[in-house]
Amino acid sequence: MNVQRSSCREIKRVRPPALRRSWLFVGGADDAELSKASGSGADVVILELEDFTAPGMRPVARAKAAELFDAWRAVGLIAAVRINPLETEDGLVDIEAVMRGRPDAVLLPKVAEPHQVECLDTRVSCLERDLGFPNGSTELVPNIELARGLMQTYKICRASERVSACLVASEDMAADLGAERGPDGLELNYVRERFLLECVASDVVAVDCPYTWVNLEGVERETLHARRLGYKAKSVVNADHVATINTVLTPSADEVVYAREVVSKFETAQGAGAGRMELNGTLVELPIYLNAKRVIERAEALAKYDQG
Repeated sequence: MNVQRSSCREIKRVRPPALRRSWLFVGGADDAELSKASGSGADVVILELEDFTAPGMRPVARAKAAELFDAWRAVGLIAAVRINPLETEDGLVDIEAVMRGRPDAVLLPKVAEPHQVECLDTRVSCLERDLGFPNGSTELVPNIELARGLMQTYKICRASERVSACLVASEDMAADLGAERGPDGLELNYVRERFLLECVASDVVAVDCPYTWVNLEGVERETLHARRLGYKAKSVVNADHVATINTVLTPSADEVVYAREVVSKFETAQGAGAGRMELNGTLVELPIYLNAKRVIERAEALAKYDQG
């Protein structure tokens, strides 16, 4: 059975971390949401064994893990799981159980110290060896949910070569800060900016916090703000929000056309000996040119995966 899963995984193209826009959390005992996950459009689906799964239902959720991972991978999704903290009995049982299904990524909640990631790395390495999986094939994604963790995000991200992304929370972070939550998210502005900076410095993908209200206008507004800051990925707890997040975090046709114009006219200006040029009132210098090239490259790379 393990060999069959491994073969299937190697045949299918795996969306790289930089192109994973939407990270959907689904409760491990929520059958209705689990049944919708494969068709949600999310780039990453996360079997959530912590906050979204009542303790009494965790054994049931763990038993489903391997089948769910296979189903998600079969339609091109990244199959992930969020376990409970390893300091708890549930966390230790979680990792032993779910690794048999060979998740693409393991998310660890409430990470506040680098050694928590190191401990998870050690445990995952042992299980990969015991189960006959390729060493290093399981990615780790620390979740920063506490002020202490935010202040150490860089070190946490660098604690293991397995860390491919890092995710910042909204509700737990606000609770730890004693902040008042609001749909505009102003209370988390510094958290999101600081978190992004630390992730970029450590060269891992920064996954923005989820929007925890229902309205689509709000999630669009928050995702647009995240994109302006520099985020390329956002977590989500409502499957109805996935399409909006994917759209906002994918360069539009108009944006690609403009980026191509920037590239073309800047290269023409440089060919004529100019170091910069003006376009629609903007002085285009080398950083803007390079960013335009990145927009084009990202659009082309996303199209490759979105079109199958």
